[in-house]
Amino acid sequence: MKTWRMQRNCALTPKQLFQFYAVLVFFSLLVGIGFLIVGIWMIIIFTCIELCALTLGFLIYARHALDFEEIQIDGTVLKITKFIGSKTKEYKFNSRWTQILLPRDRPKIFVLSSEKENIELGQFVRQDQLPQLISEIKACLG
Repeated sequence: MKTWRMQRNCALTPKQLFQFYAVLVFFSLLVGIGFLIVGIWMIIIFTCIELCALTLGFLIYARHALDFEEIQIDGTVLKITKFIGSKTKEYKFNSRWTQILLPRDRPKIFVLSSEKENIELGQFVRQDQLPQLISEIKACLG
């Protein structure tokens, strides 16, 4: 069985992101409450707005931090798994009937086509690594 796994290059895992977020929230609230105690109540309002925007940004980042695409070829079975956001899609094809297409309008991806179905892949691969990946997959296809 041959497997290729392509995933995002994220600096922080969701666990590390949560730890960083918790520290930011703690210090922001510490400063906001400190000003509130001294009588400057306006700062806590802006602290809450800041934390809402920060939370939204981190939720979007964390949702896509674990995205991946995986191609497995086991004999004549080609299995493609795409995990984007929180949705997993799996496709199974006969590897002998599958071909690789390179769209001219989108040079950063490639398409695996079989049985009237086209699956776009390669969004997590650097453009300089794409030709090598495509040649490896072509070598394993029927």
